[in-house]
Amino acid sequence: MRRTLRCALLLSAVCLVLAAFSSSAEAQKIDIAFGVSTTDSPGASQASGNHNPASLTGGAYPGFSGDFLFWHNLGFGGEVFWKGSQGPYPQAIYGSGVNYRPVFYNFNAVYAPKLASHVYAEIVGGIGAQDTHYYQCTFGTATSCGGTQQVSSSNHFDADFGGGIKFYPKGGFFIRPEARIYFVNNNTDYSSYHTTRYGVSIGYTFR
Repeated sequence: MRRTLRCALLLSAVCLVLAAFSSSAEAQKIDIAFGVSTTDSPGASQASGNHNPASLTGGAYPGFSGDFLFWHNLGFGGEVFWKGSQGPYPQAIYGSGVNYRPVFYNFNAVYAPKLASHVYAEIVGGIGAQDTHYYQCTFGTATSCGGTQQVSSSNHFDADFGGGIKFYPKGGFFIRPEARIYFVNNNTDYSSYHTTRYGVSIGYTFR
């Protein structure tokens, strides 16, 4: 979790530095946001080939995002979302007492055209990784784990695509319903190579 928060803080710092040193800041925008999502993926029973019967469906995924628009509503951004609580990994794979927590982090190209007064679209696409952390329970069972210690992690390259709609109720504050689909390379840790994330973020635009 500390590494995840460091990534989010670094992303925010980079965006702010770019704004500070820009020579034409009046034509540029920076968005910083916090959101909560959930995920949907094929069920464990749909696993085939060498995919493990574990589904990424469900759970709360908090996360941070930011972007820098520098030319005609075009720019770049980044985001990191992680599963808020550990989940029990199927006992058939590692035995009892093993939990997991996936993290998605991506760097994207961003296009954010204006649709109407106080309403902007946002289309993103890019690359990143899905990083799954595995924990061994120090006592209890996989479904009731009183304490955990990380024992390994599994990192896979991904590509993502999605978008959202930004509504500005007042000033620079916005609400953004959003969705992403992740295509994960060699994602044998779970039942499928693709996962969808959808949720809502709240943020602020610096102009």
